[in-house]
Amino acid sequence: MKEIKTIGFIGFGLIGGSIARLLRVVSPDLSLFAYNYHNKPSQGLLAARQDGVLDRIETSFDAFAAADLIFLCAPVSKNIDYLTKLSAIVSSDCIITDVGSVKGSIHAAAANCGLSHQFIGGHPMAGSEQTGYANSSLELLENAYYILTPCSDTPKQLVDYMSNLVERFGAIPVILDAAEHDNITAAISHVPHIIAAQLVNLVRTADDGKERMRMLAAGGFKDITRIASSSPSMWESVCLENAFSIKHTLELYIRLLTDASNAISSGDAASLHQIFEQAGNYRSSIPNGKGMLNRFFEVFIDISDEAGAIATIATLLGANGISIKNIGIIHNREFEQGVLRIEFYKEEALSLGKRLLSSHNYTVYERI
Repeated sequence: MKEIKTIGFIGFGLIGGSIARLLRVVSPDLSLFAYNYHNKPSQGLLAARQDGVLDRIETSFDAFAAADLIFLCAPVSKNIDYLTKLSAIVSSDCIITDVGSVKGSIHAAAANCGLSHQFIGGHPMAGSEQTGYANSSLELLENAYYILTPCSDTPKQLVDYMSNLVERFGAIPVILDAAEHDNITAAISHVPHIIAAQLVNLVRTADDGKERMRMLAAGGFKDITRIASSSPSMWESVCLENAFSIKHTLELYIRLLTDASNAISSGDAASLHQIFEQAGNYRSSIPNGKGMLNRFFEVFIDISDEAGAIATIATLLGANGISIKNIGIIHNREFEQGVLRIEFYKEEALSLGKRLLSSHNYTVYERI
């Protein structure tokens, strides 16, 4: 394959910005550009050029004719539109990849456009509640799985190049078939978002005028439904793009719920015990690492009920340069350890915060 010298981006937010930052570090001589589809350059593009991450901002799609590698970092449906436009512009030896969480639809588009021999689907399993280039970082992909889904006719040398590049990013490449990828993401990400949303809607619908459910729904309930606060527009798009795999997984989940309902109705203690035992054992076997669902960097600590207790902790952390994302008392502690919950922005801040609080004789708990 030819030497990769020029790389273009379509979409330049959290993921695209982080990849560009990494490219600038692992291959400083690369020429990096991003396509501006706004009336005027976005603040993120201007900042990236000022930072030296981007060499230039292009306003003409024809600029991609000179690209050796293209990253599609827009929403899935938009990436498909851009892929269609690229088919008439790019050279036959240009590698095209994307970063979307659904692969089947864009693989079909690549085949329809005659680009399957040079398309490799990509899905870095990393993200953040914070968006945009301003929140991109060199650490976002570190030790994260980065799934690659080559087409059946994608040359091995292109796949090897992308795998090597992912490793140079500090991420872990995983090669999957597009359909297998979509089945996996449906089960571990897409359906959990639907379940979380509908569980919140269940409580919203079942609550009465006094809203006692909402008042008491802290602790574990908020933890298992946190992802329901994700972007409605994004998840609407994901559900429509991955409809087949999501529907199949939802039907399986409904059958499992029916099994639990039947066991309760019949008083089948053994089946109920097995449900919880199998789930507990399997969950304990899941490694602690970066996955599709964003991790929350939080600790719980015991504090005394006295004036200024929270302010003292916030001041201690702030004085040591540790930023707090959220802090508050947990009133429903039925399944919780610790009275105070502190959430940090990054894993590094979590580690520093734990050590600092422990060194000041606070009892610190971290959820497993």
